[in-house]
Amino acid sequence: MRVQGGEQEEGETASGLSVERMCHIAVVSRAGYYRSYAEQCPEEEKMGVRSLIEKIVVEDRRRYGYRRVWFELNHQMGMVVNHKRVLRLMREDNLLALQRKQYVMTTDSNHRLEIALNLARHMKLTGVNQLWVADITYIRLSHEFVYLAVVMDAYSRKVVGWDLSRSLSSGVALKALKQAIAMRQPSPGLVHHSDRGAQYASREYVELLEKHQMVASMSRPGNPYDNARCERFMQTLKQEEIYASAYRDLEHLRENLGDFIERYYNRKRLHSALGYRTPEEFEREQSQNQDPSLKVATVTYTFGRASTLLGSGTGTQTPSPSPAPHPSIKWNRKCQVCARSKMSGICPAVQR
Repeated sequence: MRVQGGEQEEGETASGLSVERMCHIAVVSRAGYYRSYAEQCPEEEKMGVRSLIEKIVVEDRRRYGYRRVWFELNHQMGMVVNHKRVLRLMREDNLLALQRKQYVMTTDSNHRLEIALNLARHMKLTGVNQLWVADITYIRLSHEFVYLAVVMDAYSRKVVGWDLSRSLSSGVALKALKQAIAMRQPSPGLVHHSDRGAQYASREYVELLEKHQMVASMSRPGNPYDNARCERFMQTLKQEEIYASAYRDLEHLRENLGDFIERYYNRKRLHSALGYRTPEEFEREQSQNQDPSLKVATVTYTFGRASTLLGSGTGTQTPSPSPAPHPSIKWNRKCQVCARSKMSGICPAVQR
């Protein structure tokens, strides 16, 4: 194939046709076009790659690192570009993603409220609305600190609820959870995982979970890895949005966070953990391809020599709360887990 005309920033040739349209008419792949273009016009091709990289970086406000830029060039634009070359060009043009500061722990677990068992680390997820993870972080403005509470679906990494407040009380966490419930309308039995902070152990928060038949789960003390998905989101938020912007006041911050979370993070940002897809794209694909028999999450516990796999009915997750113990399960009175968990209906250690 012979290439005629130079490529413009928006993916058009000198003839006015887009690269995609031109390749469709010529019955060739876009990868073949770019490969031939690089061989015949190396300098023009180099400037075209630089232009497209700059376009991607500017559109994403320098949030993307070289891996995501490389993925967009190769898998969404059809170009054949090595990731090392993308890194080199971005470094030369000073387009690498902004990286600043470290995460600061703000959890207050020094309280006498009831602590839930850690169920999340034993779960094997098969779909959305089986496990939600929640966390709170602080954001520093010019004259004050404000606090952001987030609720995320652990399977798709989609933020399903969030709220911003000047107070580090249970109110900010409650509003985020109510927003998530209103948006997703989850089935009974969803597991809600958080740290051991007083906001998540408060009476109001626990009552809201019980009202919607959710099961509480909390991390081990001093172990942030149990809530790694939400911790990672907070890090991404601060690196790609908070540290790269300046905010006039709380309302200006709220407006920018809404744009970042709802329009960018959930709908546009590529996630490496999801195969370089957006959370909404991942959820759409899963809903189309999911086997109906895989709507149930499983929890595996090991006690000495015994290993029990827990499961509940179709369409719900495990463990699933019910008003009375399941008639087919005999409760082991010596089991400390049953006594502490207060989960009626399912016991991790079934008496054989």
